[in-house]
Amino acid sequence: MTRLVIWLAISLGLALGAAWLIALPGTVAIDIGRYRLEPGLGTAIFAVIVVIFVSILVWALLRRVIEAPARLARHTEARKKQAGVDALSDGYIALEAGEFSRARHLAREAQARLADSTAAQLLEARADLALGDFAAAREHYRALIANPKTAIAALAGLYEQAKTQDRSRAALTFARKALTLAPTLDWASQAVFEDLAARGAWSEALKMTASLPARTRGQKSAKRHRQGVLETALAISLESTEPNAALEHANAALKSIPDFPPAALVAARIHINRDETRKAMSLLKRVWTATGHPDAATLYAHVKPGASALERLKRLQGLIGDPGTSPAAAIVLARTAIDAYEWSLARNALAPLVANAPTRMMCLLMAEIEEGQLGDQGKARTWVSRALSAPADPTWVADGVTSDEWAPASPVTGRLDAFEWKIPVTAASPILIEADDSARPPDMLELPQEKEKRPYHQPAN
Repeated sequence: MTRLVIWLAISLGLALGAAWLIALPGTVAIDIGRYRLEPGLGTAIFAVIVVIFVSILVWALLRRVIEAPARLARHTEARKKQAGVDALSDGYIALEAGEFSRARHLAREAQARLADSTAAQLLEARADLALGDFAAAREHYRALIANPKTAIAALAGLYEQAKTQDRSRAALTFARKALTLAPTLDWASQAVFEDLAARGAWSEALKMTASLPARTRGQKSAKRHRQGVLETALAISLESTEPNAALEHANAALKSIPDFPPAALVAARIHINRDETRKAMSLLKRVWTATGHPDAATLYAHVKPGASALERLKRLQGLIGDPGTSPAAAIVLARTAIDAYEWSLARNALAPLVANAPTRMMCLLMAEIEEGQLGDQGKARTWVSRALSAPADPTWVADGVTSDEWAPASPVTGRLDAFEWKIPVTAASPILIEADDSARPPDMLELPQEKEKRPYHQPAN
């Protein structure tokens, strides 16, 4: 209703305007050859306006006719381009869906419709790679490297192809080249970093880690943890040759990862070698309280070189007190008490734990106690037999490999910070059993002799 009223008002206004214009007084003389026209002034003005509008209309029609071929060509090109875009979109969907042959067909169709389409070339290269046509994929990727827009994507494809073909050196080359183009590239940084870790190039890995950006809280925490692991690796590698530098790296690691046992053990050993007993004891006590790691307690007991077994036991009792139901505390205290021939103390430390589900080490310690305190070979062999099926004790585990000492990287995959202190899924190592045929039947077990252990581990170079 409102629109109708507005339309009527406009029409009425135009009609009144035309009537007023025609009714204007005065005439205009127009000579055309031998003819003279003398229309009214308003009529002349109205005629001029009509001529102008008609001219504009005629020119618009002529222009559309003249431009029709070009317009038709543009329309055809637009349809071709849209068909290419649709083919490209469907190609990427097919690639993600696992239809690699269809993806390659659509990529070629997109290239035919979209001139110089780098996205279509990249799609065909990825489809070739997925189909196992490595030669064709390599050619596509090498062609794309020349274009700055697609160089990184091409290098990523070449890296993936090299990894698939187990060409680790070529893959690393592509990753390094990509890293020069984009220093913050995640996959390239990870590939180069893993190579440094596998080669033990800790200094280079540490510099690379420091240069990487960390924006979110999670990224900052991960970066700090990685720096702590690398600082610890450097400390272990330098401990025997450059103890001062090793101590600096160990302290830096403890700042990044507070109370990290491997770093703390390196620092404590260096303090012990420097005769800085108080510093070593303070550090080890803090780490033991925070983590309960048995290596910290063991080293605390040996903090004074040359001390007797009884002195070590008294020092350890001051640190642990009552082990209660803590397996790590009970095992360390029992081991130290056995070394000091304090059999009752060792038995009491293990008593709350061996009554239910003793671990392998607990069983072996009980075997030593039975033989050492009572001389009961039968009970000792019973405990050794139980150790065969007893649950394993916590140790350093990485990719199915167990170790008595922490290492910066996995010996299997080279992955940094792979070792975890936990109970292994499978038995760590078989217990060596010997039998004396002349003394007893072959199915009876003998208490294995415990190998001599160093008070603390020196790193292997």
